[in-house]
Amino acid sequence: MTIQAVVLDIGNVLIEWQPERFFDAKIGETRRREMFAAIDLHGVNDEVDRGGNFRDLIYAAADANPAWRDEVRMWHDNWIEIAAPAIPRSVRLQRALRAAGIPVFALTNFGIQTFEIAEKVYPFLGNFDRRYISGHMGVIKPDAEIYALLETDCGVDPQALLFTDDRIDNINAAKARGWQTHLFEGADAWAACLVSHGLLTEEAAL
Repeated sequence: MTIQAVVLDIGNVLIEWQPERFFDAKIGETRRREMFAAIDLHGVNDEVDRGGNFRDLIYAAADANPAWRDEVRMWHDNWIEIAAPAIPRSVRLQRALRAAGIPVFALTNFGIQTFEIAEKVYPFLGNFDRRYISGHMGVIKPDAEIYALLETDCGVDPQALLFTDDRIDNINAAKARGWQTHLFEGADAWAACLVSHGLLTEEAAL
């Protein structure tokens, strides 16, 4: 089926999201591994992405783990350093799709407060025709509900959606609903995918 809309994840598609890399640089890989083994920080972040208060959840995790209190608080206090940098070619592709008249939606696991922070730093987060932000929806990928909510809201046939995400579980959940998908492993391959679908010319996809 002809693609009618492109759906983009944000983390590791438009903006790099590598918390381990950040903490390796701040406290060293050994201590980072110890901290992540002791505290499920990604699990706490999932609760933020479901709509929980960013500061409250991170600071509660810090207070519950006094040996790591200062380090855990960095997840909140230095968050924009973790969500960095932008992926320039992906941003150009987002712009090129919209210039070509192709609707572009965001479907992302992102907290309410963290998205507000990111919007101030990354103006391209405003360049979507529709935005489906998990924190506002109360559900995260790969739960089937978040995909169903997007389908209902946008009215596009699932088979006419092209979705890219860096996580295979999120991709598989979309495939199960009939979406066309691309596992994001770099902007170059994503550009080639868009060209192969006839959505962009090779020149526009540079």
